[in-house]
Amino acid sequence: MKLVPTPLDGVLLVEPSAHRDDRGFFLEVFHAGKFAAQGLDLTFVQDNHSRSRRGALRGLHLQTVAPQGKLVRCTRGEIFDVAVDVRRGSPGFRGGYGCRLTEENFLQLWIPPGFAHGFCVLSEVADVEYKCTTLYRSEADLSIRWNDPAIGIAWPLAAPLLSDKDAAAPSLDECRDRLPAFEP
Repeated sequence: MKLVPTPLDGVLLVEPSAHRDDRGFFLEVFHAGKFAAQGLDLTFVQDNHSRSRRGALRGLHLQTVAPQGKLVRCTRGEIFDVAVDVRRGSPGFRGGYGCRLTEENFLQLWIPPGFAHGFCVLSEVADVEYKCTTLYRSEADLSIRWNDPAIGIAWPLAAPLLSDKDAAAPSLDECRDRLPAFEP
């Protein structure tokens, strides 16, 4: 298992070792000791699973109190997964990173606490599973406009299927007072 830095400080691409043969494959998706040995000592308290159809976009989401770190993977289909640094005072503020996670490449994305997360579905259907470092708190939930030009994510679709909440999400600047603070 390899943790690969991305251009966005703290966001890591996780390359697990897949063992394939004529029966299928075996994959270790998380090993606390191996992650800690590479400098990422994590405790997960909640696992989530979503299924979405082609064109669906979920995000950009974050939790303003008790921010969640997320280890994201696509177990069915293909998604374009995105992390955005929204920590007030961060040197990387407004920076975004996106990558394709698929059931075939087994890649995972580590998104640290204080970052917004979103993804869009590129296959007919996609199942996305992610581990969280803190429990979900509805009162701390915040959505940021997926296509905010101040962030500038190059999404691979122009007219996604959005929830009512995501369609009405404010820009990053409109919710600046609710964003988590950068802690070096």
